[in-house]
Amino acid sequence: MVTTTVETTPAPARRASSRLLFLKNRKTQVGLAILGFFVLLALVGDLLAPYDPGHTGPDVLRPPSGAHLLGTTNTGQDVLSQLLVGTRGVLVVGLLAGLLATVLSVIVGVTAGFLGGVGDELLSLLANIFLVIPALPLIIIVAGQLPDAGGITVALVISLTGWAWCSRVVRAQTLSLRRRDFVEAARANGESLPRLVFFEILPNLTAVITTSFIGTVIFAILSEITLAFIGVTSISDWNWGTILFFAQNNQALDQGAWWWFVPAGLCIAAVGTALTLINFGIDEFVNPRLRTTGRDAKLLRAKRIRARVGFTPVYRGTDGREGS
Repeated sequence: MVTTTVETTPAPARRASSRLLFLKNRKTQVGLAILGFFVLLALVGDLLAPYDPGHTGPDVLRPPSGAHLLGTTNTGQDVLSQLLVGTRGVLVVGLLAGLLATVLSVIVGVTAGFLGGVGDELLSLLANIFLVIPALPLIIIVAGQLPDAGGITVALVISLTGWAWCSRVVRAQTLSLRRRDFVEAARANGESLPRLVFFEILPNLTAVITTSFIGTVIFAILSEITLAFIGVTSISDWNWGTILFFAQNNQALDQGAWWWFVPAGLCIAAVGTALTLINFGIDEFVNPRLRTTGRDAKLLRAKRIRARVGFTPVYRGTDGREGS
């Protein structure tokens, strides 16, 4: 007889472990650490900046040194100070635009998917119209009409043009959920429509909404930096795109002043990487097929379980023999 050791875990412990699985994911941890670092810079960047980012000085186009850790511009401005002060503008616009676009997409998508009928057709038509409109050129046109547009205005413009894709995803998921057994049971018990939406539908859309939010934040950050880089928005507000704008206009690359544009580019890449890693962590938490095998492999070795390739799993018992 083949005997296998089975380790039982109480249900509350399993639920607690499931809740912590997302935070224990290595990709999530790295992404949250990087993002938290930049959020901290956004909060205290003004205090950490060694100089006024707009202050000019005699040290022109100096490479990194003790006095200027990231060098200076062609007018003697400190690049590190510009980078620290500009972090807040990037994150505020990205997070605000992502939040507004996600709220708008959830309202439209859930309403269209749950109610159906003529309302669904009209809201779907509206979303399809925004889907076929090129977002970035529209943002450039709208922001170009507002030469003194600040970060809040740019966030509003980005959110109004970036909600449609998430809305379509939320609508599709809502259509799938509204006929599920638990929703039908709640409806049969006489639950009100708001309770069905907020307590039955939305909790099951958390992963989709979070993933869409992160994607919108990445799009908003890149859009804002692009607008600043091409000079559409006001260049008086410091952000990483403004740094690249002045570096490009003053031919920093031709002059070999790599310290003027490389740090800003690395910061943009780091924030994008952090958000992408968090997004991967969400995907692996929601979809067990995407979870990394490292943690599961350790658990299998601890239980002395070995699975072969094929349709029928084969387990090794405590006596070393195998059985199905």
